Amino acid sequence: MKNRSTALQIALTILPIALSLAITALLIMAVGADPRAVFEKVWEGAFRDERSVAQVVNFWIPLTLVSMGLVVTFTAGLWNIGVEGQMMVGAVFASWAALSVTLDPIILVPLEIILAAIGGMLWALLVGVLKTRMGVHEIFGGVALNALANVFSIYLITGPWQPPEGGSLQSTPPFPEGALLPPLSDTFRVSLLALVIVVVAVVGVVLALRGTRWGLQLKATGKNARSALLLGVPTERSSLTAFMVCGGLAGIAGSYRVLFTYGSLRPLVSGGIGFLGLLVVLLIATRGIWAPFVAFGFAAILGGSTRLKIALQLDASLAGVLQGFLVLTVLLSNGLRQRLNRGADAAPFVPAPAETVSPEGLPHE
Repeated sequence: MKNRSTALQIALTILPIALSLAITALLIMAVGADPRAVFEKVWEGAFRDERSVAQVVNFWIPLTLVSMGLVVTFTAGLWNIGVEGQMMVGAVFASWAALSVTLDPIILVPLEIILAAIGGMLWALLVGVLKTRMGVHEIFGGVALNALANVFSIYLITGPWQPPEGGSLQSTPPFPEGALLPPLSDTFRVSLLALVIVVVAVVGVVLALRGTRWGLQLKATGKNARSALLLGVPTERSSLTAFMVCGGLAGIAGSYRVLFTYGSLRPLVSGGIGFLGLLVVLLIATRGIWAPFVAFGFAAILGGSTRLKIALQLDASLAGVLQGFLVLTVLLSNGLRQRLNRGADAAPFVPAPAETVSPEGLPHE
């Protein structure tokens, strides 16, 4: 029975991936293309040389940071839709330091990252306060603050931080060289410091959720906040700290976009990475250890899909179709798994045969 249950769990894990690939292949065939050629071009576009791999990694870094932050808020039962705005505010804080502060790069770069984390934490804390003190659901508060963060960044780009030649909706002036994150090499342009931050974030979040009192409080809050409160869990503080941790990681992700990917502040600098992080967390069901791997798969699909337009005359949005089907099938599989588990838990209880205990075996008064 146990072997059958294990095999079923493995099948429910593999089935969504196979099903999403099969559906995508059918769609590709429907438009007259060869599915095998499409998958080969995606693979080639993501891993054909060092520069391609570096592009995948550069997208993977902020996506993993955002995903680990969302693992924290999802554990606490919070839909932090405002993660996009938290990325943008973090990017704004880092951009202010890059444009206004003159220090040695050894001091300036860490300062920019710290300020970005603070900016993201404050913006996320605002979502938490709106929820816990004013009863505004985090989805509605997050969407509103996303829009405000975007408008504010556009105001800075077209106003106080506009290029010397005049207002522009494109970007701020390029940041000084000393304010940017240095790459590992000219051919593999990835920031070593950012990679270290990602590793620390993944290990720190996983250990904190598994082996600390704070992690247990987040889980209790996420399972049933009312019951947790009755048991003495500080649910409001747990929710606020979860928002702050997620906002801090999202702010660092935003700083990477402006300090390395672009070298300047641009409108919508988050690039939808926050929303993609939501899909990653839906796939892994808050199992944080899987976030880097799933995020890398998404980054590779998006990076490789850029060759579809050139090689096969197919739109790169096909990658989004694959991701969408993958998320949908995994959610359906998780729902089926939960129903099966509930059915197993509801199995009739069969009492064990009563044991005969001799009088000598009874405790004496």
